[in-house]
Amino acid sequence: MAEISAAAVKALRDKTGAGMMDCKRVLTDADGDIDKAVELLRERGLAKAGKREGRATSEGVIAISLVGSAGGMVEIGCETDFVARTDDFSALATSLAEAIAGDAAIDAPDALLEQEIGGEKVADRVSAAIAKLGENVVVKRVARLAVDGGHVGGYVHAGGKLGVLVGLDSAAGDAEALAKDLSMHVAAADPSPVAVSRDDVPAELLESERKIYRAQAEQEGKPEKVIERIVDGKLKKFLADVVLVEQAFVKDPDKAVKDLLGDVSVTGFERFKLGETGEA
Repeated sequence: MAEISAAAVKALRDKTGAGMMDCKRVLTDADGDIDKAVELLRERGLAKAGKREGRATSEGVIAISLVGSAGGMVEIGCETDFVARTDDFSALATSLAEAIAGDAAIDAPDALLEQEIGGEKVADRVSAAIAKLGENVVVKRVARLAVDGGHVGGYVHAGGKLGVLVGLDSAAGDAEALAKDLSMHVAAADPSPVAVSRDDVPAELLESERKIYRAQAEQEGKPEKVIERIVDGKLKKFLADVVLVEQAFVKDPDKAVKDLLGDVSVTGFERFKLGETGEA
């Protein structure tokens, strides 16, 4: 049996909002596996539903760059908030986001590090930043959206702690303002959207939710003949909560996001919250 540390209990509490003893109990049952412990908490009805907090936090910044029909976003990490707020670190992040927006071949941190900016290899530029700033600097992740004949907008929140890109299939009229509004929505929505439409929701996520809802119903002693109906109802509610176009628009909760779109379609979105990928 794995030894359950106080740090593991705290991490699980921060992630789920469950009580200390409940967290310790499920960590013991899950042999220390935090992802399995989260699932057990939800099955037992002890975790706060609908929260999608990042798994870990680290210092750094998220930057975006928008170039008409394309947008780039990068998360770079460092060791202290002091360095994250320096002009040098911010300038590095911005230059990397610009490189991503301008090059469709950059689809991963390693690909970015191999590219050149102003005749200098990105990997060398990062190494120079490490030497100058006196801290480790890591490219954590990258994202790029491009829409031929459309528009990509974006938004960075909380001093670079959260960034969003949203693509639209139209560049006409108020596409720029609409993309900005939708980016702000994706940043602020709780729970965060996981897909544009129901058809885009990953099958494995649906199966995981279905399993949890079934376990909850069984533990409540519901008759087998009504369990599937209960599960289906909860799954429909889950989808309404996490599908972007069905969410209540954060700036006007009386409207759904789809009510803002008219003839325009959302082609995709990317949402980075600082620290979600864990420590490097």
